[in-house]
Amino acid sequence: MTMSLSSHSSNTARLKAVREVVLGYLWILPALAVFGVFVFFPLLKAVWLGFFRTPPFPNLPSHFVGLSQYASTLSSALFLHSLWRTILFVIFTVPTGIVLGLLLATLAHQRLAGIRIFRTVFSSTVATSTAVASVIFFTLLNPEVGLFSYWLGQRGGAGILANPSLALPAVSVVTVWQNIGFTFILMSAALQSVPDDLLEAARMDGASKWYRFRAVTVPLLSPTIFFASIVGIIGSFQAFGQINLLTQGGPNNHTMVLIYYIYQAAYTDNNYGVASVLSIALFAILFVLTLAQFWFFERRVFYVAAG
Repeated sequence: MTMSLSSHSSNTARLKAVREVVLGYLWILPALAVFGVFVFFPLLKAVWLGFFRTPPFPNLPSHFVGLSQYASTLSSALFLHSLWRTILFVIFTVPTGIVLGLLLATLAHQRLAGIRIFRTVFSSTVATSTAVASVIFFTLLNPEVGLFSYWLGQRGGAGILANPSLALPAVSVVTVWQNIGFTFILMSAALQSVPDDLLEAARMDGASKWYRFRAVTVPLLSPTIFFASIVGIIGSFQAFGQINLLTQGGPNNHTMVLIYYIYQAAYTDNNYGVASVLSIALFAILFVLTLAQFWFFERRVFYVAAG
């Protein structure tokens, strides 16, 4: 009798567990369907298209070349050049954006009269689209009427955007300016969670403002800085609009970042096989970089227990 009751209870528990598993999969089924249609299927399709060489004329059929197209594309000089320009673009934009966002958030965190006006101004670029930001800076960088061109002594001639040594930094400035509002909001929200008693204890121990900021505030902001760095790197690797509107990859391919190389291969050269290979390479690079960031930085992030 006891064994029968025990067996019945175990079967009931097993059925309940199965029902919970089935119910859980039913709940996530819509999300899996969306990801399958719009993420996983295009990814697999891109991998498959990378095995086919696209002819220069659209009426001719593609032919299977296997991994040779992957090898030739990923070892080409233009791919290595675009990858290097992308890395430079990330270096120019991500650290600068995080530092400026943290600096502005720290300034706006002060208890001063009218500080809300500055908070609004600092965060306003979050509502600015890439097209609007590009048009604004295209005017400022205009070699005839642009203020930046006048201040930098670049009036007349081809202008800053046509200068091989200045084009990529100029596009980076546009990107930093556009994204500074988002970074400012992140850092401002994180500063609100820094316990005042820790700062007060450090002040009573004789710590200077700079030491309190470096030894107390920044470590407590490390989760937000970690998040901002991941989002910033992914965003910079995928930055396209400002480059397309300002330089079109020029001059002399000095702003030919990887995402614009993909666009050019697909829509200018109609070479969908090469574009698919480059897309897979971009996905793999971002995947590896994200894993490396989690492996290296997450153990150095300091979390404060709630309450």
